[in-house]
Amino acid sequence: MQTNARRAWIATAAAGALATGLAAGGIGGHDHGKDRGHATAAKNVILMVGDGMSIAAREAIRLHSVGKDGELAMDSLRYAGWTHTDSLDPDEAVTDSAAAATAFATGVRTYNGAVSVDVDGNPVKTLLEHANDLRKATGLVTTAQVTDATPAAFGSHVPDRGDQSEIARQFIEETKPDVILGGGEDWWYPTGNPGAYPDDPADPRPEVSRSEIGNLVTLAKREGYTYVSTAAQLRATRSHQILGLFANEEMFEQAPEGQGDEYAPVVPLATMTAKALDVLSDHRRGFFLMVEEEGIDEMEHANNAGLTLKAGEALDDTVALVTSFAKRHPGTLIVVVGDHETGGLAIENVSADDESGDPASTKPGVVQSLEDGPFDIANSNLQFTIDWTTGAHTGAATPLTAQGPGAERLARVQDNTNVFDVVLHAMRGKK
Repeated sequence: MQTNARRAWIATAAAGALATGLAAGGIGGHDHGKDRGHATAAKNVILMVGDGMSIAAREAIRLHSVGKDGELAMDSLRYAGWTHTDSLDPDEAVTDSAAAATAFATGVRTYNGAVSVDVDGNPVKTLLEHANDLRKATGLVTTAQVTDATPAAFGSHVPDRGDQSEIARQFIEETKPDVILGGGEDWWYPTGNPGAYPDDPADPRPEVSRSEIGNLVTLAKREGYTYVSTAAQLRATRSHQILGLFANEEMFEQAPEGQGDEYAPVVPLATMTAKALDVLSDHRRGFFLMVEEEGIDEMEHANNAGLTLKAGEALDDTVALVTSFAKRHPGTLIVVVGDHETGGLAIENVSADDESGDPASTKPGVVQSLEDGPFDIANSNLQFTIDWTTGAHTGAATPLTAQGPGAERLARVQDNTNVFDVVLHAMRGKK
């Protein structure tokens, strides 16, 4: 999409998404000047995670969407740095999303698969729980299951990220985020009760209701949550305590190109985020909101460059929405960061002599790892390809950009645990 058309689309989409209470405006341009979010304390914190988003992925998204002379919304934030992603796993050198999110959420490094517990399995207090102590509103928004590793790390404590129904129970009965929006309905309903989205046992990763601790949607309603499962219901509700589940599992279908892949969330990330901001911004003490785009990581696992770019653009459109909000709400800290790298993604020239795979092979793993593209560079006649080295995570550092109270402390090389330290100090008003 060309720059002007894309910016016009963002402005139009934002205006529609914010019609319930957030006035849209100022999304089209980037502000490199004075940090308008400067304040002693961060009244509001919006932590945005591009799951699997490396510097190479960010650059590919930039080239494809705004071109060589353009900037992403996430690149317009005033301060930039990067984070080491190492976990403390005893057996694996490279982190998973649970350990990475735990570092962001608690400031503690742990083993892969751990959700906000330390290496000995002891619960560690999260940023969302600290925000509760400060009497702030809280929210979790994701295109993954709302109980997947990244949101789970902010609102629960379990030794195994796979225990998603227990994560859901802890959300509702213990940490109580005011807004919970995303996918993963299957983990909330017991076997035999498909909820709003039909079971699909024939799916390559079967989508079936599987809660072993009862009907957790019913529990949420009993605890005061308004439950919504469609875009219309989300748009219509005026509740200040919302549980929204919009898919059986993730809000997309991750697969290699042409093998059932799809990125078309029932409710786009920007729309869910706009609703969360609308609800949480009414709170006089401010809020903590975690927003995650999971599609980047999952499409990289499938070596699906086209939908990696699409998911990345959805994240950037959401960052544009958030920066517009921050301009109207001084004291808002925005942090955009990747939790780890996925796929060993590389941007390359288009060249028939530079294919690293075996185009003659019919083996699924080999076909999956071939170069993808070519993709257009916006506002030019140039193209690029994307090559892969793996379908798994790598140990590369990840980029971080930020603005608002305390953001300058993130403008350096740092451990991922520093994100926790800076955000907590900002919420408390400490230097």
